[in-house]
Amino acid sequence: MPAKIYRPAKTAMQSGKAKTNLWLLEFDQESPRKIDPIMGYTSSGDTRQQVRLSFDTQEQAVAYAERNGIDYRVIQPNEANRQVVSYTDNFRYTRTQPWTH
Repeated sequence: MPAKIYRPAKTAMQSGKAKTNLWLLEFDQESPRKIDPIMGYTSSGDTRQQVRLSFDTQEQAVAYAERNGIDYRVIQPNEANRQVVSYTDNFRYTRTQPWTH
């Protein structure tokens, strides 16, 4: 069963970067999920889908997959290209444009 190794992105619901430095190994879906007609629950016979292994480095995750004979693919993270701006820069004296609301 193939798996993917990736580093999760920062969630949109928080401003911190918690749990974004770990590498995860997740197995791909092998059988489709079924909806129970009476209760409406979603179920699957594939139990590996629930497994999520975390590692400190990408090399550890790859070594684990190779040691256990798991086909894997590595998804490299996209780093955000953001300019760090401080709130206090709005009030500095050397500002080129006047501060207005």
